[in-house]
Amino acid sequence: MTTTVAGPTRRLMEGSEAIALASIAAGCRFFAGYPMTPFTEVLEHFARCLPEVGGTCINAESELEAVGMTWGALATGARAATGSTGQGLSLMQESFAEISLAELPLVIFNLARNQGDYFQATRGGGHGDYRHVVLAPLDITETVELTQLAFHLADQWRNPVLVYGDYLTAHVQESVTIEPINFGSVPAKDWAVDGSRTGTGDARLLSPLGIAKVGTEPVGIEAHLRRMTAKQAEIQRRETRVETGFVDDAETVVVAFGSPARFVRAAVRELRATGERIGYVRPITLWPFPSDAVAAAADGVRTVATFELCAGQMIDDVRLAVLGRAPVVGIGGISTDGSGFGVGQLLDVERVRERILAVHRGGPDAELPALPDNERALW
Repeated sequence: MTTTVAGPTRRLMEGSEAIALASIAAGCRFFAGYPMTPFTEVLEHFARCLPEVGGTCINAESELEAVGMTWGALATGARAATGSTGQGLSLMQESFAEISLAELPLVIFNLARNQGDYFQATRGGGHGDYRHVVLAPLDITETVELTQLAFHLADQWRNPVLVYGDYLTAHVQESVTIEPINFGSVPAKDWAVDGSRTGTGDARLLSPLGIAKVGTEPVGIEAHLRRMTAKQAEIQRRETRVETGFVDDAETVVVAFGSPARFVRAAVRELRATGERIGYVRPITLWPFPSDAVAAAADGVRTVATFELCAGQMIDDVRLAVLGRAPVVGIGGISTDGSGFGVGQLLDVERVRERILAVHRGGPDAELPALPDNERALW
């Protein structure tokens, strides 16, 4: 349960601005990034808004400098964030691993060019046993809530949290209210390197190895890594979030996340209105993945379909959750505009509905409706 405190009135704004303002409402006071479409506007809004509240935004020389600067801000106890699109976040993976193992509460924004960053977000490209909590908002209203939740969870667990958006998250406009959300208290940051112990012989040290300064009792590498693993198991137990609809009597269940899930949900509702027994599952946390909810929804159905704007990545987690209860088939695909940044022809409620209906009536081997060649049409 959450409560809100009084704040500004509702107004129309694009998602990029909403992300910046929601972060500031959550107490973020440092942001560093490097411009890359469709993330660029997020950086621009932070640059405009953070100085107004005494915060700092740095347009870094590259993604490597951006994550390094953010690491430094986090180490002092500040609420801080960085972000990019998937290509830029690829350059940050080593630092993400080190930050995770050092237990720093980083918030990351991925305004992705499609949904092909799922593996990057949920598995990561760094080293060691680490995971990021990954939140996937449906629309701008939910982005405002999940952005603030990201900062809370990062502090609660001393673990990075990634908000996985896309082109629509960044550029669609909605009427929203930005006001602080109280998710409850978080532990004191008694680990922060704030200079208060300088010269005492008991200075603080933030290390991914669990080592400590001379004069203090070291945790030890093995004990530190085991504690990290136990913490991740507790996050999995307590922080899984999911939305389901019409799964109780469904013969076909569709699993989708993020902005495309909004189109899937609309298509499923239209098909239910015509009597078709179809349901949906929307993972809100991509990690922890809502395996139990997917498994429960798959019991007794003929087909489980996944809709992703990529060649298929989340489908692996769906198959692991379903464990043979029903066939799992992908009904999404690669679809973008000619630039590779924007929305392609597949992201249309009518086309999504046609694909859902094809597998609902024809089973997992059904032939999906073809899409026009968008590249050829544009170029």
